[in-house]
Order: sequence, then C-alpha cells, then structure tokens
Amino acid sequence: MFDSLSDRLGGVFDKLRGRGALKEQDVRDAMREVRIALLEADVALPVVRRFIDQVTEKAVGQSVLKSVTPGQQVVKIVNDALIEMLGGEETAELDLNAAPPVVIMMVGLQGSGKTTSTAKIARLLREKQGKKVLMASLDVNRPAAQEQLRVLGEQVGVATLPIIAGQQPTEIATRAMQSARLQAVDVLLLDTAGRLHVDTQLMDEMKAVAAISNPRETLLVVDSLTGQDAVNVAQSFSGEVDLTGVVLTRMDGDARGGAALSMRAVTGKPIKFAGTGEKMEALEVFHPSRVANRILGMGDIVSIVEKAAEAVKIEDAEALAKRMEQGKFDMNDLRMQLGQMQKMGGLGALAGMMPGMKKAKAAMAASGMDDRVLLRMDAIIGSMTQKERVNPALLNAKRKIRVANGSGTNVQDVNKLLKMHQEMSKAMKQIKKMGGLKGLAAMFGKGGLDAAMPGLGGGLGGGGMPGLGGPDLGKFLKK
Repeated sequence: MFDSLSDRLGGVFDKLRGRGALKEQDVRDAMREVRIALLEADVALPVVRRFIDQVTEKAVGQSVLKSVTPGQQVVKIVNDALIEMLGGEETAELDLNAAPPVVIMMVGLQGSGKTTSTAKIARLLREKQGKKVLMASLDVNRPAAQEQLRVLGEQVGVATLPIIAGQQPTEIATRAMQSARLQAVDVLLLDTAGRLHVDTQLMDEMKAVAAISNPRETLLVVDSLTGQDAVNVAQSFSGEVDLTGVVLTRMDGDARGGAALSMRAVTGKPIKFAGTGEKMEALEVFHPSRVANRILGMGDIVSIVEKAAEAVKIEDAEALAKRMEQGKFDMNDLRMQLGQMQKMGGLGALAGMMPGMKKAKAAMAASGMDDRVLLRMDAIIGSMTQKERVNPALLNAKRKIRVANGSGTNVQDVNKLLKMHQEMSKAMKQIKKMGGLKGLAAMFGKGGLDAAMPGLGGGLGGGGMPGLGGPDLGKFLKK
C-alpha cells in the first residue's frame, strides 16, 4: 500500500536531504512536487491544498532554513502533517464501553467487503480481546449473503444468528438482540444490506435497524481501490447516518492510497481498520503515525514486533533459544523460521515495514523475487528425510537429486539452501562461543551487533533479514 506515493515522496526528500543549506525557493519547489504526488495518488484536492499550505508555512520559517539539518526538518514537518491528516497521534479504537451486548453495525455499499470485514472484526475481538461475539446478517437482498456470513463464522470460530427465511432486516435485528442477551454475548455485529449506490431505501433501512439496536459503533466499509469515489460514498453516508468510524478494504492492492489520506479530512470520521488481504487475519488496526512513517520510508518497526508476537509461539522461541545456546541449528529450525516469516506477511510485507528497505524491496520486485522463494525453500526441506533435516551433512549427490526432484527444484537450489543453513549454523556456534545469548546481549553496548558478530553480514545494512541470522535472502533462489 502507498507504494507509488512513497516512491515519489522519497525522491523529493532525498534531494532535500542531499543539500547542506536550503533556500525558501528550494522548499517551495519541493512542495510543488509533493502536491503533484498527492494529486496523482488520488487525494482530494481540498485536502491537498490545505496540507501543502500548512506544511509550506512551517517549512519556510527561519528556524527551519537556518537549522543544521534543514532537509531533515522539512521531512519531519511533512511527517507530522501526514499524521494529522490521517487522524492524529491517537489510534481510534473500537468503543466497547457499554452494557453488553455492545452493538457494532456494519454499513456500506454492496461489494465493498462488508461481510468479510464483519467476520474479520469478530475474529479479532474473539482472539485478541477474549470477547464472546455473535454475528447476524441483515442482508435479505443479495443471494446467499446470510449463508456467506454463516460460513465465515465457522472459519473464525464465531457464532452466527440462525437463518429464518422470509424475515425482514428489522425483524432479524430484533431477534439478534434477544438472542445476544439470552446467550450473554459481549459484542453483537450486525451486517446490514448494501446497495449498488446510495439511495433513500438503503438509508431508511439502516436508520430503522439503528433505532432497534442502538449501536455503539457504526462502521462504514469502503473499498479503497475506488479512490475518490470511496470518499464521496463516505460523505454521503456521514450525512445520513451517525458514523463512528471507517473500515478501508483492499488496502494491499491500493498503491496510491488517496482514499486513506482523504477520508479523515473529508468526513471527520477516523479510519479504524484497514483490510490488507483476503485471509481472515488480514485486518490491521489503523495507526496514523505508523502509516505516515511507512509512506515516508521510515519503516514501522512496532508493527513488525507485533506481527512477530502473533506469529511466533513462545514455546518455539524458547526451544530455539536453548538450541542457540548450545550452538545447534538444523533444517527443522530453519523451516520453523521460514514459516514464521510467511505468517508475518512474507518478504514484501516485512521489507515495506523496515526503515531504509524501500530500495531493497524495489530490487526484490525487479529481480522477480517474491514469497514463492519461501515456499520453494520449505518444499526443499519438506522433501528431506527426518534424519537429513537433523543432519544435513548426510545429503550426498544422490540424495540431493532426490530432494530436488521431490521439491520441483534443481540441485543448484538445494545447494544454495544448504549453504544458507551452513552460514546460519556457523552463526549459532559463534553465539555459543560468546557465552550464549546473555554474552551476546552484553556486547550490544560495545559497538552493536556488527562489532559483536562480524560474521553475520552486518545486520540490516548488510542485507540480513531479522530472525534469519544475517544471510541475505536476496541471493537465494533468484531466477
């Protein structure tokens, strides 16, 4: 998401940072380029004008132009303005502070991803907050809409209101409220019907449901790929319904990001969630400051850590730590780490969240390298016997041919993986020589990781990936 905008802004600010001193005209020229970049990203014109005026006024001030690092100062001003445009420093979380069942009403046009988003939010509430959740589909117009929510409910482990043919939305809402009270449900999610366009019938139906259920949250679901049309839809709904927030879907496919940047400024409603894929776990809480950092290529380390916490099981991490203490690292350990990277979103997602990794991500795309690399590596390990995984030295020429044939790769690919494993195994032995993880941690204050472990390829600067001990995945299986 935001890739094209991020690339354009990155080029503008690289020029500013490269100059020791800045004149007022330099800043104004840069802001003209920023303005064009935002308009090309499909950001609403009034929002762009307000943003550029605000940034320019601060950036041409004497305190900035006369500072030691004026280029960096301008970037910081733009970053702060982006955060404000996206909703401010505070993350807008769901308000569940009410007597149960707390009702969340999902509204939006047909095809915006409303039903899928309902299931994703239900999963998040159940798994992250331990809430007892009930979902109910009020969509009696779209064929199989209620059945779709029931199937998704089974996937995420959330109960859905039993379907009774012929009932109208207000009747279903009444039954859902009664059922939620009887079952001591914490949160009730109502998936309302959509239309192909905003009309009086749609609005009347939503108002009638709202009158019955008294929702604590009314979330508008809009497709970010529709750009300015998404903003127009949001304006139409906010003028009719008491919205409390927005859910932007298909953010993973929106390289421009204009809808996200315009939404808060135009509607005054916070973006609460961003859908980033088709999988049920592909829903992120929208953090304005983190998104602004990603747009400006500053990375999002906090999100990486959160994704790692979700993907890595504590017992697996402890087991690997013990093996590292002993200087052990076999193919099973490597396979576990590859799986964790896939759960965290894959190479592209991680590179996009790491500071300074924009160029590396572009190089990966140019070389045709993607998450299929991880799948091929996993396939190679999966084609080995248990003994070979524990002791890769057993893999002679004949065995390598068998593994290559079994994984759909070639012997050269198998050799690359074995070399990668050897480098990582060597790194684990270095950790043991340094006194294990405690000894390594003690060295961090004396020159950092590069000084403590010169054999690991220099961390991020040398192209290493977190959790993989340093070897450069970019050199692996490039085809």
